[in-house]
Amino acid sequence: MNKVVRLIGPVAVGAGLMYLFDPDRGKRRRALLLNKAEHFGRIATEAAGKTRRDLRNQLLGLVAELESPFKIGEVADDVLEARVRSKLGRVVSHPHAIAVKAVDGVVSLSGPILTREEHPLLDCVIEIRGVKNIDNELALYETADHISALQGGRTRQSLRFGFLGPTWSPTTRLVATAAGSTLAFYGARRRGAVGSAMSSAGLGLVVRALTNFEAGRLLGLGDERKVIDVEKTIGIDAPVDRVFTYWSHPENFSEFMTHVHEVRRTGDGLYRWSVGGPAGILVHWDAQITELDFNKLLAWESLPGAMVGQRGVTRFTSNVDGSTRIDVKMSYNPPAGALGHAIAALFGVDPKHQMDDDLMRMKSYLETGVPPHDAAEHLRAEKTVATM
Repeated sequence: MNKVVRLIGPVAVGAGLMYLFDPDRGKRRRALLLNKAEHFGRIATEAAGKTRRDLRNQLLGLVAELESPFKIGEVADDVLEARVRSKLGRVVSHPHAIAVKAVDGVVSLSGPILTREEHPLLDCVIEIRGVKNIDNELALYETADHISALQGGRTRQSLRFGFLGPTWSPTTRLVATAAGSTLAFYGARRRGAVGSAMSSAGLGLVVRALTNFEAGRLLGLGDERKVIDVEKTIGIDAPVDRVFTYWSHPENFSEFMTHVHEVRRTGDGLYRWSVGGPAGILVHWDAQITELDFNKLLAWESLPGAMVGQRGVTRFTSNVDGSTRIDVKMSYNPPAGALGHAIAALFGVDPKHQMDDDLMRMKSYLETGVPPHDAAEHLRAEKTVATM
């Protein structure tokens, strides 16, 4: 085994150097790798900040709970605020957007919040020990569109917390990552069947913590078209009929979508997609248009058995100034579920970031009439190494 590792190591390094320093495409690949590194750096910094704030709130809340039995009389305002803040992340998707102020047992809540999260938040706060009443000054929004404080975040689907909840808080993820890493390392040192089982369990725990997906979603089990959700809204300075006509012909997608090699019409509302995957692999699947309302809505979904199960809907709105707003919502299931999504992202195949770039290319084309030249051009030179 050691000989195999020593042999594979230099081969892998050599292949990596050839990939990065290819005379034709090496410069672009190095630039993409640098951008990826900078992007991961920003994500790591943001995650560290969220974890630090969550850990602080959790500790303050725990200290307040431990001290409360030994205190007589009213609960101090700062203690009550700490208790409330420690609960926010369990019931709302954007706890940082909510301001908490406690005065004599009356808790004031202010800031933007999604309408569907208002009642779960109020129910949670009123049950906190020491809360006498709630002064509700929350600003309700049906969607997060154009509200900067409500961008990102994760929808809370359950009031269960810790390792029992469908999503884990930053503190829980930190603990799980540390525990999983320790278990995987110990299992690797121990070897044998028991060691392998421990390593597998540890790595599984680490992946669960890093992705923050339930096991079913992580492996693509259950509802095949609801593993990864992508949403985007963009305004285009062009009339709605022109935008809709262009979008309603999927054959045009390869002109502005980076990894779409070709979309070919195979029947009435049926299309064959050819999309570039990790390492240049070309993946194929069939999809159909399920709903079409001229200048208003277009919906589609992949056919049963497709390698990439997906479903999407695009809504078109004509603005008073003659421009068009489009809202795109898509759910998709890559091979191996969310785990496959995470692996694909390492190879630069991440729909959440691709959609931003792709829609900007379409916007530029419809507004200027100049076709984008950098969308699927490089894919056409790639050799198909896998089909489905």
